[in-house]
Amino acid sequence: MKYTKPPLTFEEQADLLLSRGMDGDRSLMIDRLGAVNYYRLSGYWHIFRMGTSHQFRPNTTFDFVWQLYIFDRRLRLLVMDAIERIEVTARTQLAYHHSHLARSPFGYADDPVFLPQLPPIERARFVRDIEEETAYSKETFVEHFRTKYGDNHKHMPIWVACEIMSFGCVLTFYNGSHPDIKKQVAAPFGVHDVVFSSWLSTLNTIRNICAHHGRLWNRVLGIKPKIPEKNKHPQWHEPVEITNDRIFGILTICKFCLDRIAPQSHWPGRLQALLDEFPKVPRSSMGIPANWRECPIWKTMGNNYTIADFGF
Repeated sequence: MKYTKPPLTFEEQADLLLSRGMDGDRSLMIDRLGAVNYYRLSGYWHIFRMGTSHQFRPNTTFDFVWQLYIFDRRLRLLVMDAIERIEVTARTQLAYHHSHLARSPFGYADDPVFLPQLPPIERARFVRDIEEETAYSKETFVEHFRTKYGDNHKHMPIWVACEIMSFGCVLTFYNGSHPDIKKQVAAPFGVHDVVFSSWLSTLNTIRNICAHHGRLWNRVLGIKPKIPEKNKHPQWHEPVEITNDRIFGILTICKFCLDRIAPQSHWPGRLQALLDEFPKVPRSSMGIPANWRECPIWKTMGNNYTIADFGF
């Protein structure tokens, strides 16, 4: 089928929504459609359409759609903050344990047994990715290494190289590591290394969604994290069953990790403040059960904060 739809002005976009039954102030709609693309916002009003029709259900308002968008944007910022803390700790632990295991600081590049669980092709790709990151990096510490040691060393020591790896590269680094190192890296997070590997994989995907300003609040996850076993970690299952297909599972993983690696962050209180500010956002779409506060992981939410306390 040939695409024949013409581009619409912001005024025409607002008129189209109004003609399909969405309530709203036309001038405000035009202003906001000029700030946020029509098709970005469509991800938030899609749930209000009647079946396969373009018509909206009665009482659908542009203001509520906009509130969903603002909530989701703030949720992304909050999730990114948690993921950053988890990622930085994982990098630190990986660099530390590898640097004490390897026969040289450059073992990741020149020692074939350094990453025993990576096939040769993947290991070569891993080293090549770091070389490319090093070549293009403008970081001061990278340029310093090139200037002072570049005549003798093509690669940086692992505790330096880990700081320019992408999250995907960190994930490869972890998955290719010796089982003993995986266990040591996962230990501060309080879970089995197999579970932690799945968490890193899912968090990498969520980070990419956030970086591209994708929708989180009602997303069904494609790459699902493992939930710790009930016999060893009952708090994930009783009295609330934490599922792994919606964002609430990710929020619970973030809470569980931050309680261990960054208890000073006040992150749970910030999440609570965000939820309290937007009480009409459908929580079931996030996978949040009605009794979620009874979950032992969520029992300690920190102090009672308001959203203004954190500059949102």
